[in-house]
Amino acid sequence: MTTLEAESVRAFLLVADHRSFTRAAEALGTTQAAVSVKLKRLEARIGHKLIERTPRLVRLSAQGELFLPAARDFLAAHERALASLSAARRHFRLGIASHVMGPEVPTLLARLRSLDPALTIEVLLDTSRALLESFEHGRLDVIIIRSDEDRRAGEILGPEHFGWFASPDFVHRPGEPLPMAGLSPCGMICNLASPLLTRAGILWAEVFIGDTAAIAAALSAGLVVAPFPRRLAPVDVVDVGDALGLPPLPSLSLVLHSSLSDPRTKETLRAITAAFREHRRPSTGPIRAV
Repeated sequence: MTTLEAESVRAFLLVADHRSFTRAAEALGTTQAAVSVKLKRLEARIGHKLIERTPRLVRLSAQGELFLPAARDFLAAHERALASLSAARRHFRLGIASHVMGPEVPTLLARLRSLDPALTIEVLLDTSRALLESFEHGRLDVIIIRSDEDRRAGEILGPEHFGWFASPDFVHRPGEPLPMAGLSPCGMICNLASPLLTRAGILWAEVFIGDTAAIAAALSAGLVVAPFPRRLAPVDVVDVGDALGLPPLPSLSLVLHSSLSDPRTKETLRAITAAFREHRRPSTGPIRAV
């Protein structure tokens, strides 16, 4: 009967999540060679190649894709069994900026749970300013914000690309100010977009103010144009930047700040990083103008 080693499965999952032997080794606190040995041992046990590796690329094989969900279940069951022997629980306090919250979060939470079934997860959604204050006073262990909101170095989770979005039914009449939506409190529109529009000589007016969810609704309703993160844009809106002659928007970064450095937490942080890096989608399309 074939038996699996938890540490070999863990090494496979980390390589699969990060598409990198280097990052997997960092998460395990070991070397790339040791990760390779664990992976080869696992592949030998199950009789299939799981990872395809070239000098420039690390990816799952077809068998690796099939094995991935079962591997997660196996490791989660292993961790639950170990956790049942101890009453000790870790408490992990995570803050996410409201305008950063996106499709990555369910994957993130599931990944954290599978890593440590005894983990108590506390998630706070708030403005970046409030999260930074809580983080500085020790009330949060980890926060995720955008790079334009704090200049301190942190773990880069990935790029945040923006576009000028509107409904496909939105119509802008030449000579009239472009109706814009702005984030409350002041965000992308007044810090970055407004100077770009002014330099381009584009007449505009802020006619709608709200949080990220409210602006998404206003875009879908055809009320406004707004600079909006591509990964968060509703599926029923399109990028109208080229059609309306709007200036290109700069990309920012999603940044993780952590006050913890113990090995178990480092593995948790790697899971967060992987969850954010797995979710990226462009959003482009045409628009009518009269």
